[in-house]
Amino acid sequence: MHLASRCLMTVMVLGAAAWANAATAASTLQNITYKTLPGGRVELRMSFDGSQVPQPNIFTTETPPRIAIDFPDTSNDAARHQDIGVGTTTGVSAIAAGGRTRVVVELMQASSYKSSVEGNSLVLVVNNGTLSQPVTTAATIDPSKALPSAMSGPAISNIDFQRGANGSGRVLINFSGSGANANMHRQNGNVAVDITNAQLPSAQAQRLNVLDFATPVQSISPKSTPNGAHVDIAFSGDVETSSYQTANQYVVEVTPKKQDSKNTNPASEAQPVYTGSRVTFNFQDIPVRSALQLLADVSGLNLVASDTVGGSVTLRLVNVPWDQALDVILRAKDLDKRRDGNVIWIAPQKELADYEQSVADARFKAQDTAPLVTTYIPISYGKAQDIAKLLTSGAQQSAVGGATANGAAGQHRGFLSPRGSVTFDLRTNTLLINDTAEKTAELRALVAQLDRPVQQVLIESRIVIATDQFERDLGVAWGINGNRTNPSGQVLQVGSAIGSTQGTNSSPTTLGSGGLNVNLPASPTTGTASTLAAAILGKNYALDLELSAAQTEGRSQLVSSPRVITANQQEADIRQGQEIGYVTYQNSTSGGGASGTATVAFKDAVLELKVTPTITADNRVFLAINVNKDSLNKYITVPGSGQVPIIDTRSLNTSVLVDDGQTVVLGGIYEISKTDAVSKVPGLGDIPGLGVLFRNTQRINDKDELLIFVTPRILSDSLQ
Repeated sequence: MHLASRCLMTVMVLGAAAWANAATAASTLQNITYKTLPGGRVELRMSFDGSQVPQPNIFTTETPPRIAIDFPDTSNDAARHQDIGVGTTTGVSAIAAGGRTRVVVELMQASSYKSSVEGNSLVLVVNNGTLSQPVTTAATIDPSKALPSAMSGPAISNIDFQRGANGSGRVLINFSGSGANANMHRQNGNVAVDITNAQLPSAQAQRLNVLDFATPVQSISPKSTPNGAHVDIAFSGDVETSSYQTANQYVVEVTPKKQDSKNTNPASEAQPVYTGSRVTFNFQDIPVRSALQLLADVSGLNLVASDTVGGSVTLRLVNVPWDQALDVILRAKDLDKRRDGNVIWIAPQKELADYEQSVADARFKAQDTAPLVTTYIPISYGKAQDIAKLLTSGAQQSAVGGATANGAAGQHRGFLSPRGSVTFDLRTNTLLINDTAEKTAELRALVAQLDRPVQQVLIESRIVIATDQFERDLGVAWGINGNRTNPSGQVLQVGSAIGSTQGTNSSPTTLGSGGLNVNLPASPTTGTASTLAAAILGKNYALDLELSAAQTEGRSQLVSSPRVITANQQEADIRQGQEIGYVTYQNSTSGGGASGTATVAFKDAVLELKVTPTITADNRVFLAINVNKDSLNKYITVPGSGQVPIIDTRSLNTSVLVDDGQTVVLGGIYEISKTDAVSKVPGLGDIPGLGVLFRNTQRINDKDELLIFVTPRILSDSLQ
């Protein structure tokens, strides 16, 4: 038999014991008979001794599928159980408890039914597995014998929605009173709730869109039916559904199915997570202690209920974990629980709070009367003074060779007991603790965790400055020198040779009475230019032509490799370079000369690495790095103050997370300098082809690049 079915039978047995002293019933269920109808239907006839059938209360459950009929003020003389095995009907059971009788029709699957009253019998026809709405009809009898109308029950006062733990959606259907019967099942891809013996006001028959709550539930659509109300709950995804009912509320919970039980969200631990086996119960005014006993049988745990636990509870739980069912009962009766292993103690909330308060008071009283012991704890890797500050927040005053932090009068006790004190000795780096034996043991364990060797990190860096220089210069110089004799016999000179003006930056053209001269030779910034000269000598003239060219290429690379070892979370600083001195003059006269009082000043031109490593829990290194690379560029002359150096500065300040032994490029500076210069004779230098004889060209391309590489390595320590 299904677990939930056995539980339902257990409820009946336990309830019978509790209600044994109830008043004598007004009518008696004499027998239950059945017969088979066409199509696998079954007709059950429940006969009574009186002339009228007691007013029944019929409701259904889905897991397991059952039809239950309650007859108030009725005793039972019928057979406790009968096996049927026709269609979907497997059997029928009847039991009396508390002055009433319950008949349970056991089904293989949810099935519709039709009920009617014939004389002194209630006739129930169970269909063969159809899921249509159950139909209740009355025969042609006295109206007082007809089954109760659903419209005579309580009203649905409100339909609400809440987001529950683990992203579940809760639909809360509230009633104006007790007596409503709700049944949940799956229908057309939705969760359907059929409510009988309840009224749905028109104000509540409105569709609710709950997409904004980020749960599997999409919408809630209530509507009225001839027998009460019907609520469709649309959802998405793979879900698990459960429901429970109190006297005036019915709750449906739609929870996403867990894909992997190992992947838990820490943020959801604050909310209760129910993992118990799912059960279905229906409690009608059952004593709380009997309900707790039933849950103890299901869970396999030991439940101890206080003597003050009492009263009755009415609950309907469908496919819910047993631990959630326990919490529902506790909330309904203002109870609470404490668990120790496989034993659960249940008592009123105030009683548990008073007990825990008394235990705490007794513990504090024991601390006030416990004897104090003195303990000496040598500190190996840290400072006793620093650890003493962690153990207490009281004032610490230095003494000869040590200091004391007495907690007797301090209001901030830290880790000490109210009467404890801590003293540290600077010379021997020892803690002296005066406290109770229990507290001293806790302090020893705490100090052992704090007094550990600090891991160290080796930081290796590479600072690379790469330079690429290129320069090309082209130039020309030429001149005409000649003479002629005029008719009078006078010799005239025309032009002048380039001679000593070669290679200078004289005026590019010289027009004199003697001729024309062009002087545009190559003039590189470094080195000298190569020349190629040619001359044409005639009878009375000379033509000199000189071509000059220069090309310079240079590549340089400066690599600096500072290394430093430091402890975890301790800053390390390493510097290498020079201090450049220069002389300045004060109170100098206004003539621009270097006079007055001479003062020597210095500027740093160093390579400096500052780094603070932090080792993470997963053995990675978080680095806070500052790198400076300075170098001397040149001196400039300041009037009245001599020469002052100009420093080229390159720096980087950053933070980065790096794996142990991984090399990371922290940053780079890439500079490109391009210069194209042309000197030419205006107009003549622009002539295609011949223009090269009247101009000088210079092209310079310089590239500078700075790269910084850092590699942290965690040094292993055998003491770790």
